[in-house]
Amino acid sequence: MSSENPHGPVIRNDGTVRFRLWAPSCERVQIELAGARHAMNPSSAGWHELITAGTGPGSRYCFVLPDGMRVPDPASRYQPEGVHGPSELVHTESWQWDEGGWKGAPWEQYVIYELHIGTFTSEGTFSAAIGRLDHLAALGVTAVELMPVACFPGKRDWGYDGVLPYAPATAYGRPEGLKAFIEAAHRRGLAVVLDVVYNHFGPEGNYLSLYAREFFTRTHKTPWGDAINYDGPGCQPVREFVIHNALYWVEQFHIDALRMDAVDAIKDDGPVHILDELARRVRAASKRTVHLVLENYNNEASWLERHDDGMTPCFYTAQWNDDVHHALHTAVTGERTGYYADYCGDTGKLGRALAEGFSFQGQVMSYRGRTRGEPSGHLPADAFVSFLQNHDQIGNRAFGDRISTLAPRKAVRAAAAVYLLLPQVPLLFMGEEWNCLQPFPFFCDFGPDLASAVKTGRRNEFAKFPAFQDPEQRERIPDPQAEETFRSAVLHWDQLDEPEHREWLRWYWRILAKRREFVIPLIPGIRTGGEYVTKGDGAVIVRWCSGSSVLTLAANLSQSAVGGFTAPPPWLIWKEGNLADGGRTLGPWTVLWWTAPRSGEITFRDGIDA
Repeated sequence: MSSENPHGPVIRNDGTVRFRLWAPSCERVQIELAGARHAMNPSSAGWHELITAGTGPGSRYCFVLPDGMRVPDPASRYQPEGVHGPSELVHTESWQWDEGGWKGAPWEQYVIYELHIGTFTSEGTFSAAIGRLDHLAALGVTAVELMPVACFPGKRDWGYDGVLPYAPATAYGRPEGLKAFIEAAHRRGLAVVLDVVYNHFGPEGNYLSLYAREFFTRTHKTPWGDAINYDGPGCQPVREFVIHNALYWVEQFHIDALRMDAVDAIKDDGPVHILDELARRVRAASKRTVHLVLENYNNEASWLERHDDGMTPCFYTAQWNDDVHHALHTAVTGERTGYYADYCGDTGKLGRALAEGFSFQGQVMSYRGRTRGEPSGHLPADAFVSFLQNHDQIGNRAFGDRISTLAPRKAVRAAAAVYLLLPQVPLLFMGEEWNCLQPFPFFCDFGPDLASAVKTGRRNEFAKFPAFQDPEQRERIPDPQAEETFRSAVLHWDQLDEPEHREWLRWYWRILAKRREFVIPLIPGIRTGGEYVTKGDGAVIVRWCSGSSVLTLAANLSQSAVGGFTAPPPWLIWKEGNLADGGRTLGPWTVLWWTAPRSGEITFRDGIDA
């Protein structure tokens, strides 16, 4: 167990409760508890504390600032009335776990399924989501990734506008409901990954600046305004707030992995970067293996370095690999707007992303106007999480379009056959497995002060795109604040009864079974990136060595047949599409996977399949 969290309430063994608030901007603070106000004792460095008896779990409380303003505990464990209401005292250590002997899973075995609790079922709760876990286990998924559950304003949100990061969202259920979900997942052999947001707080319900101005800094800016203060004067309580939040999810909720949102927006010029300290302390404190995953637009491979064994992470286990997504997406859709322009028609970037992780490893990215990335070919394949769809790449589109509404069925199947058998760790987005065609648009539920600005701002974001330069076209973009926008994203599970969707689901069952049988056993032996050659527009061969075996991909992600391949062996892990000329020509949207014994140091330079 880690040291006691300096933030938030602590129910002690003697029955007393310690309430604490870091409020350096206030000389005095009161706590309102059970209808009565009590003065808190100020101490050094801006802390205010009260230890009291006669209260317990279920009690509601709030802090009262000198001007009479009532605010929730920033480290509240539950907000029964939402982000503006009082906090509830929760005994987080009282849960009696029954996880069926769950001890975690090695990272290479992860097949991740990303879901949003509010739209995964019609009820939108932790409890209702438990009812769909058997479906995921049967599918071949081994890990469930929850979009952020931190308490947010209103009844619906993606989760990235959370303001109380210790409190599960009121709309989804109580903390005990989240623990029950995690327990149920573990009993089915499913790991649980949680998205956490340490780069900003949402715009509504964040009261920190009223009593702790030092929580933010004007030295650094982010897309959301002043950055969280990780390196300036008074930063230590801020750093502890975030590090203990990560520890809280791992220790009190038995979370198996944390995915850090947009760490490129975390600014820290101090002697020890907050990401470094967080990783070290979480790993040191946990009695179980905890996997730490980044989303990092900067492609900083240095955060993914391994120890001398080539496998154990020094800092972070893996990174979401947008480069694989962008290369696959442009191959099957032909889109070239925005950042897609740097990938569309560039088969070399496709091959490099599949073989080495990042397409951009220090090269200039035109969309960005400067260099991006660091060399990644020395890293093991499972240092990257690959996907064809996720919440960002669907929801950041104007209408939240899924890939199957943008590209032919054969093209989507081919791209899925690439990433699902790739030795990188695959991530599916909810509903993908049955070819769900419903959108996943951006939605939120801010109060009236922000509602109009959010609606206008969302539509203005797309004004620079040719398709939305006409104001009338922009008016068609769904209003994020509208309940019908949220409702449009709720999964329709009854689609599984339709033959077309059922057939698509069977295809996912089969390919994930092949991954489990043939690919996963090879991943621990793939200590560095693979090698690749391009064979034409959208056509590549990629090879990875693993011990005495070689895993090979031959793919033609284009509308035209491409020749010049070496005939594949008769034993194939997977075949998608058609062959001609004795297997030397791959038809449109054709993907082949196979393994073979390794003979010496096999490289393309030896003429193998070159």
